[in-house]
Amino acid sequence: MPGRHITDQQVRLYMNARLTRPQTTSAAMAGISVATGRRIERDPRPPSACKEARQYRTRVDPLEGLWDTVVVPMLEAAPGLRPVTVLGELDRRYPDRVTRAIRRTLERRMRAWKALHGPDKEVIFPQTHSPGRMGLSDFTDMGKLGVRIAGVSLEHRLYHFALVYSGFEHGEVVLGGESYTALATGLSRALAILGGAPHEHRSDSLSAAFRNLCADDAQDLTRRFAGLVAHYGMVATRNNRGVAHENGAIESRHGHLKNRIAQALLLRGSADFASLDDYRAFVGGVIADHNRRHAAAIDIERAHLRPLPPASPATWDEASVRVTSSSGFSFRHVFYTVPSRLIGHRLHLRVHDEHIEGYLGAALVVTLARGRAPAKTAGRTTTHVVDYRHVIGSLRAKPGALAGLSYRDALWPRPAYRRAWEALSAVRPARDASRTMVGLLALAHDQGVEADLADALDAVLDARGLPDLADLRARFMPASGTVPPVHIEMPGVGSYDQLLTAADMEMAA
Repeated sequence: MPGRHITDQQVRLYMNARLTRPQTTSAAMAGISVATGRRIERDPRPPSACKEARQYRTRVDPLEGLWDTVVVPMLEAAPGLRPVTVLGELDRRYPDRVTRAIRRTLERRMRAWKALHGPDKEVIFPQTHSPGRMGLSDFTDMGKLGVRIAGVSLEHRLYHFALVYSGFEHGEVVLGGESYTALATGLSRALAILGGAPHEHRSDSLSAAFRNLCADDAQDLTRRFAGLVAHYGMVATRNNRGVAHENGAIESRHGHLKNRIAQALLLRGSADFASLDDYRAFVGGVIADHNRRHAAAIDIERAHLRPLPPASPATWDEASVRVTSSSGFSFRHVFYTVPSRLIGHRLHLRVHDEHIEGYLGAALVVTLARGRAPAKTAGRTTTHVVDYRHVIGSLRAKPGALAGLSYRDALWPRPAYRRAWEALSAVRPARDASRTMVGLLALAHDQGVEADLADALDAVLDARGLPDLADLRARFMPASGTVPPVHIEMPGVGSYDQLLTAADMEMAA
């Protein structure tokens, strides 16, 4: 077009087209005139090859008198300075000389100076991966996805395992922080799905898992992790702390996996799930779709994996606690209730990522859901994991204790019971409200009608009524019937003689 310089690309396009097409067609394809095409054929060199470098300036240098005397000494003293920092310093020193319009000039010149005179940069060496050689583990935060469980935002992480060669992936939703139990559980499940183990396992420095641990506990955790990796016959390696690209084969996959989950949520039309199990199944489905697309490479890599050992590894933490007179124990700032018959005994705990198992000697006596204290209130017992069945016997004898019970809000097995307590305590004395609620909990426990009773309570409260313990007992307790009389007639002594005679005749025959 008139008034515009042709480019190297237009010259190449024109000359390639001229091999099979006439001059007019080739010029139209390249976006030039026929006259320009004739000139190109006379001298086919691209413009960049014949254009002489300009040796003069077309405008005044905005950094004249500042670059050599001010900026260069600053860069020599601190090569890491950014252009915006240097610009701010120049503006402070020479407010009448410096304007924001010179920022691009400064950026361009600093970039060129660092390329010629700056320090050497770190080199990232590309690696060639063979099948079965390396698997990687890491955690990634999933809070930005906006997932909600039953209307409540879910703050969670994802344990992420991947094989470098084939791209096989496995993910586990983790409710707590990065921990040994989360890593060990996720790794063992991933390898069980694969049916084998790679020769090397790479992770980051696991600094989050070691946080708030004393030196002895951190050393013990190090030994346990080394034992877990050795159990599968793998070699444990770690990238240097703060150097994420050394674990880049998994770091880059974090973003891809979260994008796939985010896109799947958009297709689903909602980030709300009825339960945590539904969300876990959803994440598992997204990862399974990815693995199906890489099935051929995964099958190749499976042939190079080490066989799994016959026994499962220990993927839990261990602790020992004593059950107090409150029929519970505190562990990591969370209070748990247990059956009252265990008061005074010491329990050995196996702490998994999702639940806790309590052993009395070698016998498993209780399994509890894992509770987690909020991070901002760590150091105080602010979380309770309570099962009303553990304490209902004592509450039945002392119902007045319910009103001031420290874990009362965690006692209710369903929201309907909480609603009933709030309604009763608002209009009745605390003593009467406590008796009614203890009676309702006892009814739910004794008759096994916790869910049905909750529905009945919701219906009463929705109708702006108050629960009536006597009516609910009559509705849910079986009617006591009278036992029918049973008459037993004892046979006479002579009837036994007839039996003996018949037996003698059979023996004679």
